[in-house]
Amino acid sequence: MTDRTSILAGGTDGSVGRWAPGSRILWRYRTNGGDGFHICRPVTVVEDSAELLAVWLAPGTECVKPVLADGTPVHEEPLATRYTKPRTVLRDRWFGTGVLKLARPGEPWSVWLFWDPGWQFRNWYVNLEQPQVRWAGGVDSEDHFLDLSVSADRTWRWLDEDEFAQAQITGLMSAAQAESVRRAGRAAVEVIEDWGHPFPDGWQHWRPDPSWPVPALPGDWDRTPAQVSS
Repeated sequence: MTDRTSILAGGTDGSVGRWAPGSRILWRYRTNGGDGFHICRPVTVVEDSAELLAVWLAPGTECVKPVLADGTPVHEEPLATRYTKPRTVLRDRWFGTGVLKLARPGEPWSVWLFWDPGWQFRNWYVNLEQPQVRWAGGVDSEDHFLDLSVSADRTWRWLDEDEFAQAQITGLMSAAQAESVRRAGRAAVEVIEDWGHPFPDGWQHWRPDPSWPVPALPGDWDRTPAQVSS
């Protein structure tokens, strides 16, 4: 079976649009303000229900990430020019420990769990983004720059506020869009402070099935979905 076929087949139940555990799909982010994609991560489905999509990004997975046109990593570019210099994308491996990603339908964020070596739980990471759009091969979204980190003791803090501000200065986000993202962030904070789902659900104790292969990155990872459903 080719990479493309494995992604498209992926165990999708055509009648309900759900993926079976172990299915391999793509978790992608569109270019901010553009039509293409600049982040693509092949992942394995852990759970897919009406309440939650949970996927596993395994160590060593080949992914696509944005870099500057000269190859400079985005995070190494000074903030003032980080969003104005020409960019391209690079295929690279996800090194370090894996990441469990959780997304609830319609919510403008996803929650990621990080571990240190030896499965020592590190933290939850709330990635503010557009509500995900499902298609036959995976889910698509657009990152909104601003994020939150949540520790095991339930304390939280904002992340990347400088990037969020610079995105507005550069014109990647309007004032109205920025306010909408802030509202989403405040809503996420309310969930954290109330210790709502998925934080009390014990996902930090979850472990991947050791028989799962590392998903492959297909050559047409950036294809436009033929069919899109919410």
